[in-house]
Amino acid sequence: MTAGNAKVPNPRRTRPEGATFTTWPTPDGWPLRRMHWPQAAGAPIRGKLLFANGRGDFIEKYLESYAWWHAAGWDVTAFDWRNQGGSQREPLVRCTSFDPMVDDLSALIADWRGDDSGPQNPGPHVAIGHSMGGHLLLRTIVDRGPALDATVLVAPMLLVNSAPIPPWMAPQFTDVMFLTGRRDQPIWRTPIKPAPSGSPRQTFLTSSRERYDDELWWWDQDPMFKGRIPTWGWMRAAYRSAASAFTPARLGTVETPILILGAEQDRLVSAAAIRRAARLLPHATLKMYPDAAHEILREVDRDRLDALATIDSFFAEHAQSPSAADPVSA
Repeated sequence: MTAGNAKVPNPRRTRPEGATFTTWPTPDGWPLRRMHWPQAAGAPIRGKLLFANGRGDFIEKYLESYAWWHAAGWDVTAFDWRNQGGSQREPLVRCTSFDPMVDDLSALIADWRGDDSGPQNPGPHVAIGHSMGGHLLLRTIVDRGPALDATVLVAPMLLVNSAPIPPWMAPQFTDVMFLTGRRDQPIWRTPIKPAPSGSPRQTFLTSSRERYDDELWWWDQDPMFKGRIPTWGWMRAAYRSAASAFTPARLGTVETPILILGAEQDRLVSAAAIRRAARLLPHATLKMYPDAAHEILREVDRDRLDALATIDSFFAEHAQSPSAADPVSA
C-alpha cells in the first residue's frame, strides 16, 4: 500500500508510535515483557485497558486490536506471559500448575491500576483475555477479586477441546501421562513449523490468511516469538485449574460484568464449556460466532469488526466514566 511515493507501513507489522516496551518483574522476580501505549499528551482518556493473550502468543500478534481500542481513547497495556514471547524463558518448561501465572496477573493488575503516571482520573479499568489469557483472567477474578469495571473473555480456554477423546475422559488421561513420567514431554512430537496459509494450523486459528501470515512474519523478526508445544504437565495443569475454579458455586459469586465471545466451531477450546460458564456467571453476556475460528479478533473482517463493535458497546454500558470522553469508532 502506498500514499504518493511513500509506502504506508502495515499496522499489523509495525510497533505503534508512542508505545513503550519495558520489563516488569513479577512478585517472584520473573521478568515479563510489557507494552504500554498511552494516549497522547492532552488527549481525552476513555480509561485503561489490559490485554492478556493466549498460550504461545506475543504482544505484537494483536497490534491491530490495540490500535482499535487506542483510537477509542483507551490507554492500552499488554504483556507476554512467562516462558513465551519476549518474556524470560526456561530451557525446559516444567509446568505443573497455573498458580504462578495467576499470581503474575493478579500482581500485574494491581500495579497497572496503581500506575499514576497518567491523569489523576483515567476513567474505568477493563481487561480482555484471549484463550489461555481468558482462562487465567477469569480464574484471577474468581480467586482474587481484582478491581475491574468490566471484563471480556474472547474464545476463553475454560476447557480444552479434547476431541476425539471425550471430555470426561481427558483429565484422567492427562493424569496417567503425568504420573507415568511424561510431565515434561510435548503432547505431540512434530515441532511447530511456520505452516503456510491453507494449512490445518491456519484453519484452526483464523479464516484470514493475511492475518495468519502476520504471525509467521513476526516469527521471522524474532524467533523467541515462536510458541512451544504444550506438555502433558501443562495440559494437566489446565484441567486441574478449571476443575478447581470454574465450579457453579465459585462462578456464581462473580460480580464483575463479563462479556464472553466464543466460536461454535472452535477446534482448540470447548464451546460447551463457554456456554456453561455464561449460564453460571451472574452478570455474563454471551455471543457465539457460528463460522469463526479460534482467534476471533484476528478473523476475517466480518467477524473481527463485529466482535470489536460488540466489545465497544459492552464497555459503553458497563465501564462508564463521567469524566471520560465518549468512545470513538476506529
